[in-house]
Amino acid sequence: MTFTVSPSSYQIGGSLRSNNPYYVTREADNLLLRALQRREFCSVLAARQMGKSSLLVRTRAYLEGIGYYCASIDMTSIGSDNITPQQWYRGLIYDLHRGFHLSRRCPLKQWFLEHEQLAPTQQLSRFIEELVLNYFPTETLVIFVDEIDSVLSLNFPVDDFFALIRSFYNQRAMNSAFNRLTFTILGVATPSSLIQDIKRTPFNIGVSIPLKGFSLAESMPLGAGLKSKFPDHYLTLLKQIVEWTQGQPFLTQKLCQLVVDYLDEEKTRLDSQADFSQSFVNKIVQN
Repeated sequence: MTFTVSPSSYQIGGSLRSNNPYYVTREADNLLLRALQRREFCSVLAARQMGKSSLLVRTRAYLEGIGYYCASIDMTSIGSDNITPQQWYRGLIYDLHRGFHLSRRCPLKQWFLEHEQLAPTQQLSRFIEELVLNYFPTETLVIFVDEIDSVLSLNFPVDDFFALIRSFYNQRAMNSAFNRLTFTILGVATPSSLIQDIKRTPFNIGVSIPLKGFSLAESMPLGAGLKSKFPDHYLTLLKQIVEWTQGQPFLTQKLCQLVVDYLDEEKTRLDSQADFSQSFVNKIVQN
């Protein structure tokens, strides 16, 4: 799908498609890509509305474009209320089974019957080692785990899940197949809130990707909608918007849309001599 650059393309909330022209590339994009190409464990832990899911979508699309195989797990889709450890781990396996398109190669129901004697963590471990790595014998595999903060609402600990991820990296020295597998965890949490045992945590062997607000230079893709209204003043407007939002992704997209809507409504009363000083954006926000 291709996008036509238009004011209506500003997206307020939710994940942006990988080819959305208003996606803003930040330093985090390059840091995450380089770390994953080095096959390192990555974590993107930041406040809400900072563009984590859009970063996931964009990064995954790029990696798949260069031959990687990726799967994403949205922890919120598995649930956290009144769920058992067995149901939770099975949810992870179901998502990976679907994400790596294994339904035609291995019926999952039969696989569970053959491994029902195993503990939930062992089932996930065997699934990744016996199925995922074997069905992709040469490909580089990336598993994205989004909304990881959902585990904080579970009524049972998931330290074993994080310890399992760490064990995959530790096994690289003995089993070269694990060199092709890496994980990225995203969410609103801190490493210590997810797992406190430093001997079992994967967070001290990987790379933490900081997410910062957009700089003015990074925000230039957002100027297209403004430029379509006032080509002589869009840079001034964009600068005011970024200064007001401090580059926070959600607020910046929203304020760009508010400015475009205002310019649409007031176009007949605005001309090239209009006052686009700092107070211009402030007035729109206050209205």
